[in-house]
Amino acid sequence: MLKIDDLKAMDDKTIVAKVSALKTDIFRKKIQKGVSGMEKPHTVKDAKRDIARLLTVLNSRKTGK
Repeated sequence: MLKIDDLKAMDDKTIVAKVSALKTDIFRKKIQKGVSGMEKPHTVKDAKRDIARLLTVLNSRKTGK
């Protein structure tokens, strides 16, 4: 789980790279879930929440808030 304070310290390029990595991770986890099952299925939800946090910080910077 990512902390908001840590996210605010990141620059935009790092945030975009992290979002891309998390999306790839979610894709792999969904494939794994369909093929053989997952030991910890809640990690998909956690990754989605991390993406939402990252995009929230990125969008708040763009709007100037």
